[in-house]
Amino acid sequence: MTGKISLPSRSIRICADRGGTFCDVHASFPDPENANERREIVVKLLSQDPGNYKDAPTEGIRRVLETVTGEKFSRGQRLPTDKIDYIRLSTTVATNALLERKGHKHALVITKGFKDLLVIGNQARPKIFDLNIRRPPPLYSEVLEVDERVTLVGYTSDPKAAEHAVQFDDEGKLVRGYRGPGWDKEGNAEGPGEIVRGVSGEAVRILKRPDPEQIKSDLKKLYDDGYRSLAIVLVHSYTFPVHEQLVASLARELGFAHISVSSQLLPMIKMVPRGVSSTADAYLTPILYEYLDGFFNGFDERLRKGGENDARVEFMGSDGGLLDLDNFSGLKSILSGPAGGVVGYALTSWDDDEKKPIIGIDVGGTSTDVSRFSGRYEMVYETTTAGVTIQCPQLDINTVAAGGGSCLAFRNGLFVTGPESAGAYPGPSSYRRGGPLAVTDANLMLGRLVVDYFPKIFGESEKEPLDIEASRVKFKDVVQEVNNSDSFEKKLSFDEVVYGFIKIANETMCRPIRALTEARGHATSNHILASFGGAGGQHACEIAHILGISTVLIHRYSSILSAYGLALADRAFERQEPCSTSYTPDNKASLTQRLDRLEANVRAELKRQGFDGSRVHVERMLNMRFDGTDTALMVLPDAKDGEGEDFLAAFKRTYKNEFGFLLDTKNIIVDDIKVRGIGKTFDSLGPSVFKELHTLKKRSLEKSNADSTHSVYFDGVGRVDDTPVFLLDKLEVGDVVAGPAMIIDDTQTIVLIPGAEALLCRKHLYITLH
Repeated sequence: MTGKISLPSRSIRICADRGGTFCDVHASFPDPENANERREIVVKLLSQDPGNYKDAPTEGIRRVLETVTGEKFSRGQRLPTDKIDYIRLSTTVATNALLERKGHKHALVITKGFKDLLVIGNQARPKIFDLNIRRPPPLYSEVLEVDERVTLVGYTSDPKAAEHAVQFDDEGKLVRGYRGPGWDKEGNAEGPGEIVRGVSGEAVRILKRPDPEQIKSDLKKLYDDGYRSLAIVLVHSYTFPVHEQLVASLARELGFAHISVSSQLLPMIKMVPRGVSSTADAYLTPILYEYLDGFFNGFDERLRKGGENDARVEFMGSDGGLLDLDNFSGLKSILSGPAGGVVGYALTSWDDDEKKPIIGIDVGGTSTDVSRFSGRYEMVYETTTAGVTIQCPQLDINTVAAGGGSCLAFRNGLFVTGPESAGAYPGPSSYRRGGPLAVTDANLMLGRLVVDYFPKIFGESEKEPLDIEASRVKFKDVVQEVNNSDSFEKKLSFDEVVYGFIKIANETMCRPIRALTEARGHATSNHILASFGGAGGQHACEIAHILGISTVLIHRYSSILSAYGLALADRAFERQEPCSTSYTPDNKASLTQRLDRLEANVRAELKRQGFDGSRVHVERMLNMRFDGTDTALMVLPDAKDGEGEDFLAAFKRTYKNEFGFLLDTKNIIVDDIKVRGIGKTFDSLGPSVFKELHTLKKRSLEKSNADSTHSVYFDGVGRVDDTPVFLLDKLEVGDVVAGPAMIIDDTQTIVLIPGAEALLCRKHLYITLH
């Protein structure tokens, strides 16, 4: 695109996904020749290139603006945002800070006597037979104990709990005190102290109120010692947050920059996961906002202000929904990076009539992320990352350290791929920065990457191609090492050694797929494999072959699908409250009223964000468990559970699926109520790829139609010297390419193994393995 182009204000839509190795940018803008259509452009650049630019998303957006407007913007110049409608970002800043333990110094403020609670934890022993257990240290570096205490009245397993309980009127005033075991026969509970009704409806006895002056003095000492971030975690604050709110207000007066209040962040029972999650937020959010400050400094002031007529910035949350700056935090960004890809493949691959479940495999530069979609996003509410157990809704994504940048080594007679990664800098050997051998180098040596077609973005000039000779020299040393080790019955050829590393990488990528399917009672072969990520196309067919999957879908934008998914993602907002009540016919009406109230709050917030009426979809959930058990399940009723909101049937179905049995004699407890609102950002993506198949006219292509041929190594066949190379942009809808072959565009290389057949659809390559 050359020359200046006149575009309307707020018309360019930009999505940027900054991964471990590459930063992908997808943008769309009005077609100057047809106002009803939008053109799309893609920019791919290294996530880190300190010699050329400070921040990859900002540099990617600069290139987009230059391409679209025809104007020149120098690096370091503050970019104008008047033509931008929105910028959507997913980022791994918080994830990397947690993995590398490079978060922000912060202090934990906790109830007196509970100083070591988060170190003691919940007594989980993931490596029970390990003789040398090394526990990760806590994230906080100082603890301040607050002399305050509240307790709950009564006890959980009282068979007559409802009869003995404290009674309140509709306004929360005390009507009658506690009358169960332990009552002191004088007051309204087991001992002295004011009785109040908590948020969950439980009766709370205040044993000791905090002293504001003492707290202020203690906080001042922390401030003087250089602390600017706090995590506040007090006993029973999920239902009685007053004391936490007091501490937080005093901390703000003193000038603390970030305060993670556990009762606001995660109003759920269980102090340990609530506490660990709050410390994680206090550890990560300041780092995230330091990065975002740098990002906003690359643009004019209007972007940060985010006025009604200004460009807006939105962020991908770990649950697959978009968040505005006010609602985005370190805790909600742990899976910000891979979540965009899950949204991308789910919305572009699913068919409501076929209802065939999909496995998404995102093979990036540093890792491979695997997830499953069968009509709705599979969520988890407690996850462990880098030894830190966090309670926060996240997409159920399994990650393994195998990607294009995974380092290769021959160790103790074994081929090893990862977990170390060459990253973006220095990158694999072929990136011209003296990096180690990586999976990318192996694919290059096997002919699965073609230097002439690969982006020329390497070297100091950012214009040099991959250095195949650098990879070859290092692999010769590895081949010699392998054959000198006497680990194999016969000498292995150069290709066999290189392919050995690819086999190990493929098997590593298959492991989380089996965990999401076979380990949960789903037949792996009954799924479709949706492959994406920069290295996905080189491994997809072989992974499907190993797992017995017969259909592979590769989106036209598969190498940047995490960025493309941002363009399709919906705005999300949710509200949650503790409950602590039994699920009975008598309580059903009050639970419904509370859900209605939360729904009204959620709809009001989404309306403020610009979503109203039919564009808002609401999910109402209860966190339920059997009385006497420790495992609560977040339950969302669906059509299988009968008419209306039948939470009881939904809970029993979910529990049976998860554990294989029911505890029919137990009462059911509701720990929390939750409402999630989704503001739809688009109406329709058109007919699915499966509907398109019925109308396509197929045309088989011959080798003579290929752009060129290349020597490629295939398992079981060996070298195929005249493997045809087709350019994706020159293929037409309905064209069929039979393997062995390669299909290439500017950002991805797709390898078709012998026996595979690819059909080009409007937005996908539909690959069938025979």
